[in-house]
Formats: sequence, structure tokens, C-alpha cells
Amino acid sequence: MKNIVLIVFCISLFYGCNTKQSKKETMTSNKAVKVELKNNNGQFQLYVNDEPFYIKGAGLEFGSIASVAKHGGNSFRTWRTDNGQQSGKEVLDEALKNGLMVTMGIEVARERHGFDYNDEVAVKEQFERIKKEVIALKDHPALFIWAIGNELNLRARNPKVWDAVNDISKMIHEVDPNHLTTTTLAGISQREIDLIKERCTDLDLLSVQLYAKILELPQQIKEFGWDGPYMVTEWGATGHWEVPKTSWGAPIEENSTLKAANYLKRYKAAIEADSLKCVGSYVFLWGQKQERTPTWYGVILEDGKETESVDVMHYLWNGAWPENRAPQIESFTINNKTAYENVILNADEENLAIIKVNDIEDDQLNYRWEILKESTDLKDGGDFENRPDAVDFTVLSDKNGELKFKVSAEKGAYRLFGYVDDGQENAATANIPFKIN
Repeated sequence: MKNIVLIVFCISLFYGCNTKQSKKETMTSNKAVKVELKNNNGQFQLYVNDEPFYIKGAGLEFGSIASVAKHGGNSFRTWRTDNGQQSGKEVLDEALKNGLMVTMGIEVARERHGFDYNDEVAVKEQFERIKKEVIALKDHPALFIWAIGNELNLRARNPKVWDAVNDISKMIHEVDPNHLTTTTLAGISQREIDLIKERCTDLDLLSVQLYAKILELPQQIKEFGWDGPYMVTEWGATGHWEVPKTSWGAPIEENSTLKAANYLKRYKAAIEADSLKCVGSYVFLWGQKQERTPTWYGVILEDGKETESVDVMHYLWNGAWPENRAPQIESFTINNKTAYENVILNADEENLAIIKVNDIEDDQLNYRWEILKESTDLKDGGDFENRPDAVDFTVLSDKNGELKFKVSAEKGAYRLFGYVDDGQENAATANIPFKIN
């Protein structure tokens, strides 16, 4: 009898232990993932829970997380743990819901904003604040990589900023052994690489942010002696500092079709081309922001419509184009002049703007026009800018992309924006700077 009782007890214990083990395995999906970087015969590769992971990502702060997933992305990055509209946990929860991993930005004070890295008290206070942010989010299953600061090298002189970054990285590795650390650079130079190699040895990988000059990145990585892994955390449209200007100094924005062509070219030549050290990228910006204009950097417009650059990213992430593609701009003129020909108008005189657009699916196109003052709230490093004021104008006729109009505004610099959508939530856009005498 004692033997029977013992057998029953052992069977009960066995199944009880297995039930607990099953619950433990089920709970694992709600715990932090393990992120690693491995060097496989000279090729760096990210792993998430032992599975290879190549970053197909987008920079995203207030844009649609679901949209990134819908188009085949697998990750997005932020610039801070709390963007003022959503907490870090809320962002991570939404990422998890959509199957995306997050490179979580950590706000680190910039010297160009007046922070003094010789002030040990202020540096310590920043360190303690960041430690609390890291501890609060470190176990979330959507967390991927910690990005310590953004473009801290921009107009920075004090190398102690990199000591602070290294201390933060060490702290993160102590309290969070599951995730990697990086910091993002505005451009790349020998000075920055030397400082990072000397003072930021605890970082797991480097992050670089370049626009038109990204085509030079693979060569610069070799030239400046960066032997480790890196990712590109911002890239996209040609920067407002990299384009031609009008005679009155207005930077000329590329239209949405030219931007899309450059996205494709730059990805192929500068990101995909380095299969040894580059572990992926985050395109900028999956959303919309005002920076020189409301359309310059976002691949999505203010009304939520997606531009041709989204089509390109869909193609790059999936190997196939989306079923319905955005309209494509063939030309845009005011009085037969392009943006590159210094368009000067007279107040209260009739003008003719023509935007020619092609749509692959022959969808019915809708046209919208807007005139804004040239922006005077000019910042750098992506700092907040106010949207320029809209200007009233008289529409004499508006049909199939041809707008006859008059402007009664005072002397100054303006832009005419044309928006063309296909009724399928896709749109093209272009603008021409002009001056009123």
C-alpha cells in the first residue's frame, strides 16, 4: 500500500512540475527578449532570442506604428522614452501588438542647447534620471536596443559628453543584460570615430545619420577605421543644407518622386551594399514634421496620405511593390518656370501653375493647392519648428492640375505647394519657392 501511495505521489509531483514549467514557458513571451551581436567570419549579425534579425526600420515618433508593420518593417526607433503623447510603455505595448521591435531613444542633454558636461552635479542628475527610465522599461518584450542620445556630436566641443555616454552604457549593461547600446552621430568624421573608440568602448554598435552624403558612408567607415558593427538610424530625403537655393536663399525641396528615386538609390548603394558591418537601418521619417517645410522629411503627409517613398520602402522590405502605388510627378512649373529658375511674381497678377502627374493604376486624381510663407523659424538638428502661416490667394480656375491664381500678399518669400492624391490614401507633392516683388 505504501508503494502505491508513493507512486501516486511521484506521478502527481511529476505532472505538477510540468504544469508549472508550461506556465513558465507561456510567460516567456511576456518577458524581455535576448538581443545579441555576433561576428560570423567577419560578418556582423544581430540575433533576437537566437534568431537572426536584420533591421528593416523607420524613425517614428508620432506616426502610425501599424503602418510600418503593414508595409513589412520589423522595427522602429524613437528619440526619447516619453514623447509627450505616449509613455515609453505605451509605445512598446503598441509595438508588441504589431510585432515590431523598438530601438528606444534616451534623451541626453546636448552641448549646443547649453548643457555643460564639466558640471558634475548636472551630469550625475542626468545619469540618475536615465537609470530610472531604463529600469522601468528594460523587461518589455518589444524592447530591442537602447539609443543613448541623438546627434550629441553636433556642434559639440567638450569630449566629456562621450564619457557620460559610456557611463550610461555601462549602467544599462549592469541593470539590463538583455539589450544592446548605441549612440547616434550626425554624420561621421575621423574625430568622432577616434573619440568613440577612445571614450565609448562599452557601446555595442555605432549609429550614423546621413542624408545625401550617405552614398559616401561605406567608404568613410573604412577610411576612418571603424571595424565594428553599425546601423544607419536616420537617412532619407536630401537635406535642406544639401540642395540648391534660390537667389534669395530659399532651399529647393525635391518633389516626392525625385525623393523616392533617391531613397531607392541610397539604400541599395549605401546600406544594402555593406553586408559585413551594417546590421540594418531606420528610414527618416515615418510620419510628418515641420522642418523647413511641412513635407520635406516625412514619407507621410499631414493628412495621413502615403507618398511614393513609402512604396519604395515597401519594395525594399518585401521584394515587391505594393498593390496600389502613389502618383508620380512628371513636372511642376509656375509660368513655365521650375523651382530652380528663381520664380518671381507680381502681386495681383494672373499666374499659371501646372503639375503633371502619372498614376500607374490610372486612379482618378484629386488636386489641392496651398501657399505658405517661407519659413523663418529655422532650427537645426531636428529641433522643433513652427509651421509657416498659410497665405490667402485667389483661384481663377483649377482643373486637372492647372491652377490659375493671383496672390495679393505683401512683398516677400513664399511657396506654392501642390498635392495630388489617388483616392487610395496615396499622394504626390511638390512645392516651388517664389518671391513677390
